[in-house]
Amino acid sequence: MNIAVNNGDWSGSWVAERLGVELEGDDGLRALLGLALRRNPKRAHLLVSNVLGKHVPQSPAVVYGHGFALGRRVRDLLGETEAGRAVVVGYAETATGLGHSVADGIGLAPYLHSTRRPVPGMTPAGGFEESHSHATSHLLLPEDPALLSGDGPLVLVDDEFSTGNTILNTIRDLHARYPRKRYVVVALVDMRSPADAGRLDGLADEIGARVDLVAGACGTVKLPDGVLAKGQELVARYEEGAAAADVSAAPLAGVAVEADDRSPHPGARGTARTAPTGPRATGDRTAPTASHVTGVDLHWPHGLPDGGRHGFTPAHRIRLETALPAMAARLAEALPLGARRVLALGFEELMYAPLRVARELEPLVAAEVRYSTTTRSPVLAVDDPGYAIRSRLVFPAHDDPADGPGERYAYNVAGAGFDAVVVFVDSAGDTPELHAPDGLLARLGAHVPHVLLAVVPSYVPALTEESPAMLPEPLRGPAFSSYPPEDVGWLLQDLSEVTLEAPTEEREEAIQSGGAHYAESLPVEYQPSERYQALFHAALETSAARIAQAVGVVTETVLAERSARPVLVSLARAGTPVGVLMRRWAQFRYGAELPHYAVSIVRGRGIDANALRWLAARHDPRDVVFVDGWTGKGAITRELAEAVAEFEEREGVFGFDPEIAVLADPGSCVRTYGTREDFLIPSACLNSTVSGLISRTVLRADLVGPDDFHGAKFYRELAEADVSVAFLDAIAARFGEVVDAVDAAVKELAAADRTPTWEGWAAVERISEEYGIHDVNLVKPGVGETTRVLLRRVPWKILARAGAGADLDHVRLLAEQRGVPVEEVGELPYTCVGLIHPRFTRGATGADGRAVNL
Repeated sequence: MNIAVNNGDWSGSWVAERLGVELEGDDGLRALLGLALRRNPKRAHLLVSNVLGKHVPQSPAVVYGHGFALGRRVRDLLGETEAGRAVVVGYAETATGLGHSVADGIGLAPYLHSTRRPVPGMTPAGGFEESHSHATSHLLLPEDPALLSGDGPLVLVDDEFSTGNTILNTIRDLHARYPRKRYVVVALVDMRSPADAGRLDGLADEIGARVDLVAGACGTVKLPDGVLAKGQELVARYEEGAAAADVSAAPLAGVAVEADDRSPHPGARGTARTAPTGPRATGDRTAPTASHVTGVDLHWPHGLPDGGRHGFTPAHRIRLETALPAMAARLAEALPLGARRVLALGFEELMYAPLRVARELEPLVAAEVRYSTTTRSPVLAVDDPGYAIRSRLVFPAHDDPADGPGERYAYNVAGAGFDAVVVFVDSAGDTPELHAPDGLLARLGAHVPHVLLAVVPSYVPALTEESPAMLPEPLRGPAFSSYPPEDVGWLLQDLSEVTLEAPTEEREEAIQSGGAHYAESLPVEYQPSERYQALFHAALETSAARIAQAVGVVTETVLAERSARPVLVSLARAGTPVGVLMRRWAQFRYGAELPHYAVSIVRGRGIDANALRWLAARHDPRDVVFVDGWTGKGAITRELAEAVAEFEEREGVFGFDPEIAVLADPGSCVRTYGTREDFLIPSACLNSTVSGLISRTVLRADLVGPDDFHGAKFYRELAEADVSVAFLDAIAARFGEVVDAVDAAVKELAAADRTPTWEGWAAVERISEEYGIHDVNLVKPGVGETTRVLLRRVPWKILARAGAGADLDHVRLLAEQRGVPVEEVGELPYTCVGLIHPRFTRGATGADGRAVNL
């Protein structure tokens, strides 16, 4: 197999012919892009760049040159003055090196790339989701918090610009935190469809800023109907053939078995074949042959960042440029004599450092130097000149990733004629897994005669060590909340005297335009009409026993599986009534007095770290059980897991289990729940008047300092309308009659497979795209979340499962009052879904965008 870019065959023809995919656009677009297939529920085809340095080995001068040239175009667009004020942000993992090269081309711009590797002690300056990726969570972790807070142009760099969802989500998130007047989007290729082409201009109008686009080439991918299903079937068929070939040396009909999958060192320019009747899927899972690994000490400059994970300044760039010649010379000396074809192989996000060293090496040696990097992206490999991914090496992750162990890949290396590979990793990736018998080094050693390892020190910002401030004791009723003092302690600060409320329309406009985060203000408390209050009481009467059973089931599950003496920590405020009820069940059934606290968690900002610090100082973290009311799409579940992991690493205090216990889990996001049915929990019908008269939690920099708990308000003036304790008493009164049903349900759950399927998240992504919203944060699934949309946000429309009964009476009433249409949907995994207005302008509350008087 001879892998090359310019071999006379377009490396997308194999996919194009079988799926009917068409690539149209600028001259030279096919030289930049090939096509491959991947197992992905969102998009079967993959655009494979020939000049990115990720999947396809390429000359490092070519890879760096494309990014640098784009940077020069950005500098020309902005002018010298604005270019000097710009900040460049690249996307992990594929565009970390490209973004850095663009920053070099601009000249004086500092650079930061997103990362999927959390760092203990660092607070993210932002985060966002990559909608079409298999692994989506991105963090921004600048060492200098001021890096993103300036008002100069922000340059966002990705390898391709397709739907635009990732870029739009990023700009919205960052503009909400650090508003500015100008953005520039940079990509190697602009592959937007005509339908997506106008969304960038729409975003500019929405946030009141200029947004420009700079791309190396433009085109579009035309996809026939049914291409996703057809692509998935094709992937499954070829993977099945590859698996059969891996376990048997006998060739399959029409499948070529390559000698390089079996022999340790293939020939430099080709390999023998059997059964040359057609292409086969190729992937190395065979036992590798032991190979000697030569270590290379580059003498990386002390304290110089290994990339842009925490920021890379112009001063850093000068230090690197000065050190590069000596580092390249050391590497040249370490290469085997007579090497003809050398690969510099980077490591996932570590793209820029190996790229720059390889580019410096290229003119120093007679060998042909190529550059690519490993990746976490799974792609089908097919040995055909018309296919972009000719071979695949599979090995385990070797940097203890935050999302757990998994497979990683190196493409187009096996069979490419390399007689030396230099593996670049940062020190965080130099682990036993890297050196294991099935690790990356061994996999490479089965195909390449000489493997060298260059370890770049992982740059970790110096975090100041300070003694934590003394934290106050929790707030309790009746001074704070209408709950009895023993029911819950609030790990919050009292902001009752601060005016935080704003009209719903103004809050929505500020949130969606990027002017504010939702936790920086409060909605005006909804005052229910007599008709609505009657609905609440009727719903409570109807569902009290059902809720009592769910309370019993989740509490018994916690006691059996989590801790015999759990410390209940509810997520304020929807989780707090559930936490109180769980405490009351334990008291009713066992006479146990379980401690219960309420803490704040904010989407995009994490859990209150000071509250966790307080808990860890007074309780065994292993006994802490986080409690919430219900799951929607699971965003808070993910947020909590990330926040707890970050806290434990930073504080050195371990044992917190981020698994949430919930009353209802319709999104299939957790293992500890009372039910997975999506039904009306009456506490979702009201705001503070069913939650101890406590507001939503508030996190605003001028009110909440680094040593403070998050804040909330106590609405004492609403005491006459308060039903918080009445709600609890009505459900607790039914405990006795549901004991047998609870015991039977707990026994059944204990034997069941409760592994989360995250089907709720998948449904939300589908709905977001089907309704043209393109932002999962504006889709709120389930009865509880839909009610919140109608009470607090600017609703666009409500999707209701056909045939839904009394559980939706209050939703229909609220929708009627707000002029919001209710659309019945046949296939819906939830009872209902609330859609927030995706193109918000002031007063847009109904589907037609007109204000409605309540």
